[in-house]
Amino acid sequence: MSNQYSALIFDLGDVLFKWSPNTKTTISAQTLREILSSPTWFDYERGRLSEADCYAKVGEEFMLKPDEIAQAFRQARDSIQADDDLIALIRELKAQSNGELQVFAMSNISLPDYEVLRTKSADWSIFDRVFTSGVAGERKPNLGFFRQVVSATGIDPQKTIFVDDRSENVLSARSLGLHGIVFDDPKTVARALRNLIGDPITRGRDFLKQNAGHLFSVTDKTDKHGAVELRENFAQLLILEATNDRTLVDLVEHPRNWNFFQGKGQLTTEQFPSDLDTTSLALTVLRRDKKLAYSVMEEMLEYIGPDGIILTYFDHRRPRFDPIVCVNALSLFYSYGRGNELQKTLQWVQQVLRNRAYLDGTRYYETPECFLFFTSRLLANSGDQELHAMLKPLLKERVQERIGAKGDALALAMRIIVSDFVGIRNEIDLRALLPLQCEDGGWEIGWMYKYGSSGIRIGNRGLTTALAIKAVEAMTAPLIPPSSPNSSPSSSLNSSPNPSSSPIDKSVTATRRHSRTKSLRDSLQRLWHGGKNSKHIEV
Repeated sequence: MSNQYSALIFDLGDVLFKWSPNTKTTISAQTLREILSSPTWFDYERGRLSEADCYAKVGEEFMLKPDEIAQAFRQARDSIQADDDLIALIRELKAQSNGELQVFAMSNISLPDYEVLRTKSADWSIFDRVFTSGVAGERKPNLGFFRQVVSATGIDPQKTIFVDDRSENVLSARSLGLHGIVFDDPKTVARALRNLIGDPITRGRDFLKQNAGHLFSVTDKTDKHGAVELRENFAQLLILEATNDRTLVDLVEHPRNWNFFQGKGQLTTEQFPSDLDTTSLALTVLRRDKKLAYSVMEEMLEYIGPDGIILTYFDHRRPRFDPIVCVNALSLFYSYGRGNELQKTLQWVQQVLRNRAYLDGTRYYETPECFLFFTSRLLANSGDQELHAMLKPLLKERVQERIGAKGDALALAMRIIVSDFVGIRNEIDLRALLPLQCEDGGWEIGWMYKYGSSGIRIGNRGLTTALAIKAVEAMTAPLIPPSSPNSSPSSSLNSSPNPSSSPIDKSVTATRRHSRTKSLRDSLQRLWHGGKNSKHIEV
C-alpha cells in the first residue's frame, strides 16, 4: 500500500537546528528575540539590507551599539546545534520511501546567516533543495514564498507536509493545501511524521511480528500497585482470530473448559474457576471436535440463572452474569446451530441492546464498544436469518449513535469494525484512531475488561493493534452493504466451524460488496485533510 505524502518541507531554525539567545553581551535574550521580530530584521532576511546596514539600523532602533549587536549574534550562531535525532528520522523516512519522498528546507534566514549555518555539522544530504528568504526575497508567512517553493519543486501541495515552529507559517501553508504541523515537541512531531508517511497497516503488522509471543496483557496502575503483566488466554484468542497467525500468540490450551488465566489467578484468588466466556471464545476460534464442543455446551446449560440467563463461571458459588459473556456464549451455540437453546439469554441481550444498558460498560468489560463488537461477532458467526433480523438493524442504530464519541484506540477500532459490518463508512473515528499509532508501529493500549470486584482495568497493546489494523483495512476495502432482514446473511459456520480465520473475515468474504475501489492513499489523505470537525459518515 502506497504512502499518501510525497514531500516534506522543514523550517530550519528552532526545528532542525537549536540555538540559544543567551549571550555574554549586554543584550538580553528577550531583546535579541525582539530584534529578530523587527521590520528591519525582516528586510535583512529578505536580502534588502546588508549585514552591516542591518546592525547599524537595529542599533538606532534599540539604542544599542552595532558592534555589541554583532558580538551577540556571533555568540548566538556559535550555539547552533543540529537535532540529530530528527534528522536521522527524516533520513530513515526518505530511505524507506524508495526514492519517492522528497525533502526540502524553507527558512526565514539571511544569506550571511545561512552561510554560517552551512558550516554546522549536520547531514545536509537529506535535502533535495534548500529555500531561503534571502534568495527568494520573500519570507514566511507571506504566501509568495510558499508559491515560489511549490512552483520551483513541482510538488503537489495536497501530498506535502510542512513543519514549522510558528503557527502563522503553518496556517499559510495549510491555506495553500499543504498538511501543516506546528513543531512544539520533537517526540510528538516524530510520531506524527511516522503516522503520516508510513503505511499504518504495515507498521502495525511489523509491531506484532517483532513482539510475537510477548503480546501480554497488563493492568492499569492503582494506588496499591503499579501495572501488572497478566498471562491470560482471552486476549491471545482474540489476537489469533484477528490475525490468523498462531505464531503471534502465547496460549495455554485446555482440553475442555478454558480458564481466563494461564496459570494461577493474578490479583484475585489463585484457584480461579474456568469460565464460559473464555471457553466460548476458544471453541469458536480454535478447531475442535464437534462431539467435544457439544459436550461442553451441554455442561454450559447446567449454568443457567433463575432468569434463564447463562452465567459466567463453571462454579455455582459464583452466580455472576454479564451481557457480553452472554453474547459470546450465544456465538458458540449459534455457530453450532444450537442457538434456540439459549432463547431467554438472547432476549435479554436484545433488551440490553435496545435500551442501551451497556453504555457504562458491564461488570467485566470496560466500554460500550465491547458489547457492540461482540454482538457483531455473534452475527458474523451465524447465518441464522431470524437472529440477524432481530439484532442487526438495532446494532446499526446503536453504533451510529456512538460515532464520534470519545474513546481509546481499542474502542475506536471496535467501533469502526462494527460500523463496517453493518454498512456504515465511519471516517470520523478512523481520523481519531490513526494518530494513536505509536512510533514503534503499535497502537496505544486500550482497556478491554476489568476485575469484577476491584474494577482494575486490563488492556493489551497487541489486541488493540490487531483490531486497529482490521479497522484500517475495513476502511480501505470495498464497503459491505447493509443486508435487509429478508436477505441472505453471511454464510453459516454451523456445519464446520473453522476458527483458523476470523468469523468477521468469513462474513466479508461471503457478502456481496459495493464497487468501492478507493486506495489507501485516497482514503487516508481525505481523512488527514478533513479537519478536526469534518464529518463523513456514509450509510
